[in-house]
Amino acid sequence: MKKAEVVLIPVPAMGHVVALVEVAKLLVQRDDRLSTTVIIMHPALDPSTTKYTKSLAASTLPDRMRVVNLPNLESKTEDTNDLNWLTSIIESQKPHVEEYVSKMRTQSQLSPDSPQLAGFIFDTFATGMKDVANGFGVPWYAFSTSGAAFIGSMFYLQALHDDEGVNLTEFKDSDALLEIPSLASPLPAKLLPSMVFKQESLTIFLEHARIMREARSILVNTFLEFESYALHSLSNGKNPPVYPVGPIVKHVGDARDLPSDESKDIMEWLDDQPPSSVMFLCFGSWGSFCGKQVKEIACALEHCGHRFLWSLRKPSSQKGKVESPSDYLNFQEILPEGFLDRTIKIGKVIGWAPQVEILAHPAVGGFASHCGWNSTLESVRFGVPVATWPLYAEQQFNAFQMVIDLGLAVEIKMDYRRDFLGDNEIIVSSEDIVKAIKHVMEEDGEVRKKVKEMSRISEKSLKDGGSSFSSLGRLIEDMIDNIS
Repeated sequence: MKKAEVVLIPVPAMGHVVALVEVAKLLVQRDDRLSTTVIIMHPALDPSTTKYTKSLAASTLPDRMRVVNLPNLESKTEDTNDLNWLTSIIESQKPHVEEYVSKMRTQSQLSPDSPQLAGFIFDTFATGMKDVANGFGVPWYAFSTSGAAFIGSMFYLQALHDDEGVNLTEFKDSDALLEIPSLASPLPAKLLPSMVFKQESLTIFLEHARIMREARSILVNTFLEFESYALHSLSNGKNPPVYPVGPIVKHVGDARDLPSDESKDIMEWLDDQPPSSVMFLCFGSWGSFCGKQVKEIACALEHCGHRFLWSLRKPSSQKGKVESPSDYLNFQEILPEGFLDRTIKIGKVIGWAPQVEILAHPAVGGFASHCGWNSTLESVRFGVPVATWPLYAEQQFNAFQMVIDLGLAVEIKMDYRRDFLGDNEIIVSSEDIVKAIKHVMEEDGEVRKKVKEMSRISEKSLKDGGSSFSSLGRLIEDMIDNIS
C-alpha cells in the first residue's frame, strides 16, 4: 500500500494557521495512507497565533500528524515594513523548510514502509515557497483561506491589470461597478481589498494571483452548495482544478485561547440565557475600535433591548506600527459611565472570546462580525445569521457576497474600513447598529431561515456522499498518485 506524506505551510497568522491545521487533521482522519506535517513559520504576526501554536505542541494530535515550529527569525524581520514583512519571512524560512523536509525525506527513503513525500500545500499567500516544492520534484497545491468568489476576483483583477492595462489603484473611492465572473451581482469597486488601492501592496497582490495559477490545484475552504456560482465560474478550463473541501472550522472544544476559568464563566453565562436570544459581537484577532465608536456600540446595545455578549478589544497605542489589539484591564475606562451597571441583567462584556464555542451555543441568535472568511464559515456552520461590519483585508468583499449575492447576512456598514497605520475610521451611528441588530435577531426573519438551511447543508457536505467529502476524496487520490 502506497503511503503519502503531505507538508502544509500556512501564513503565520491566526486564521491561516488554524485553517491549515484543520486541513491536516482532516486528511489523516479521512485516509490512513496519508501522513501530514504542518510547518509553522515565525515570527507570528499577532500574539494569539504564538499562543495557539504553543498549545498545539502540548496537545494530542491525531495519529500520523505532526506540527513543527520553525525558529523565530524576529531579529531578521523586525525592521521590515508591513507590506514586505511576509515576503521577508518566507525567504528567510526557506532554508529551514528545505532542511527539515530533506531530513524527513531521507528518513522515509531508508524505510520502505515509511510514507513518501507526495507534495506540499501552501497557504495562498505563502506560495512564494513554491521553489522548495520544485526543488524536491513534487507538486504543490494552493489552499485558500478565503472563499471561491474571492479567488475568482484575484484572477479577474490580475487579468484586468496584465491583459487590459487597467490601473487598479484608481478604483479607490470610485463609483465603478465590476462584473466579476465569480459574483452573481456587480461589485462596487470601493469594496475591493485595501491592498489593491496602493501600488506597492497591489504588486504583491497581483504576484500572488499569478503564482496561484501555477498550482497543481487549488483547495478552497468552502462547499459546493454555498458558493456554487463562484465554483462554476472557476471551472473554465483556464484555471487549475478547484477542490471545495469545507466548511473547515475549528472544532468545538479545541479552543485554548483563554484560561479555562474565563472560558467557563462565559459559557455558564450563556447557559442561563434563552435559546437564540443573545447577540454576539466579535471582530477577530485584529478587531478594535476607537473610543467614540465604542460608545456608539454601547449606546446601541443598551437601547436595542436584546441580550448581548460583546468581545471588546483595546487598539494598539502605537500609531504607524502594525500591532494586534490587547485586552482592557478595566472596561470602565472605555465604556460610557454606568453602562455595565445598567446592562448587567441583559449583557456581558468580555475580552478575547472562544468564538467557535460561543457560536455553537444554542443561546446565540446573531453575530456582529468583521466577516473574515473563517468567521463567515463558522456562522454558516452553526446557523447564526450575521450583521456585517468588515474592517480590513477582503472582508468588505465577503460582506458584499454574504449580504447581496447570497442573502445570508444583514449589513451594518459594508464599506467600513480600518487603516492599521492611521486612525481614519468613520463612525457608525448607534441608530444604524440598532437597525441591523433588530433585523438579524428577527425570530422568523428570512435571513435566519436561509442561514439555518445552509447550516444543515454544510453539515451534509462533509459526510459520506456529500459534495466536500467527495471532492476531498478526489484530491487525496491525486496526491497518492504523485508517489513514484
